[in-house]
Amino acid sequence: MPLDHTAKGVYPIAPTPFHADGRVDFASIDGLTDFYRSVGATGLTVLGVMGEAPKLDAAESLEIATRFIRRAEGLPVIVGVSAPGFAAMRAMARSAMEAGAAGVMIAPPNTLRTDDQIVTYYRQASEAIGEDVPFVIQDFPQTFSVIMTPGVIRRIVMDNPACVMLKHEDWPGLEKISTLRGFQADGSMRPISILCGNGGLFLDFEVERGADGAMTGYAFPDLLCDVVRLQAEGQRDAAHDLFDAHLPLIRYEQQQGPTGLAVRKYVMARRGLIASDAQRKPGAALSAKAKAEVEYLLARVARRDPRAAKLV
Repeated sequence: MPLDHTAKGVYPIAPTPFHADGRVDFASIDGLTDFYRSVGATGLTVLGVMGEAPKLDAAESLEIATRFIRRAEGLPVIVGVSAPGFAAMRAMARSAMEAGAAGVMIAPPNTLRTDDQIVTYYRQASEAIGEDVPFVIQDFPQTFSVIMTPGVIRRIVMDNPACVMLKHEDWPGLEKISTLRGFQADGSMRPISILCGNGGLFLDFEVERGADGAMTGYAFPDLLCDVVRLQAEGQRDAAHDLFDAHLPLIRYEQQQGPTGLAVRKYVMARRGLIASDAQRKPGAALSAKAKAEVEYLLARVARRDPRAAKLV
C-alpha cells in the first residue's frame, strides 16, 4: 500500500550490509529484514544517510532496495532517492515504486538557503518524480545545513499533496513538533506523519510531543519499538526507564559520520543482525579502545535489558 499520513510506529533506517571486500551482503539484508519484522517494526527505510547510499552506483541502489522490498513481504518500505539532479532522482523513485516501495524520502541539497528556495525545491522534486509518488521530507540540518522552520514545512506540505511524512531530525526539535501539531489543530496544515531520527536520542519525549514514532537506526531497533509501544499504552515511566538504560549507548552511537555508523554496525554484528561490521570505503572501523568502550556500555545496558545481557 502507498505510504500515507497515518503511518506510525517504527521504521528502522536499515544499514547496507557489506562483506569485508566491499561487496553487498544480500544474505544479511534478508536476515535484517526478518529481524525488523520479528520485533514489531511497522515499516523500514533503506538507502538513507546511514545506508551509505552515496557509495553505491544506481544499479546497486535499486538492487538493494528491491531485495529489502521483496523480503519485507508487504511491510512498507521507504526508499531514499536523494540525488544531485532530478533526472537521477526520478529514475530511482519510479523504479523503486515499480518494485513495490511504499514511498520515497527526499533530502534537500545543501545549496538551499532561503525559505522560498526550499519550498520551490520540493515542489520541483515532486513534479520530477511524479505527483503520484508519496514522499517524506528529510529535515536533518546537522548534516544537510538546510534550516526548515515549521512555517516552511507547512508550506511544503500544503503545496504538495504527495508529501505525507516528515522525518524529523532537527536538534533541538521538541518545540518544532509541538508547533507542527498546533498547525494541524488550528487547521492551517493538513495532517502528516512525523517520525523522528537522530539515533532515537530524544524519542522518549518526541512521542509525548506528538510524533508518531521513530525512523532511525539505533543498533537496538527493538528498544525503539518498545519505547513507542509503551508510550502508546500509557506506560510513561516504564518507557522512560527502559529508554534511560540505553541512553549512554545511544549517545555514544550518535557520533557524526562514519564513526557513529561504525559503532552501530559493530553492535549489530555482535547481535548477529548482520554478518560483518564492514563499511564500504571510504569508511571507518572502531579502534580497540572504542570497542572496549562499547563493550563497557553494553554491560551497563545489560543490567536493565536482557537483550544486551546476551552479549556480555
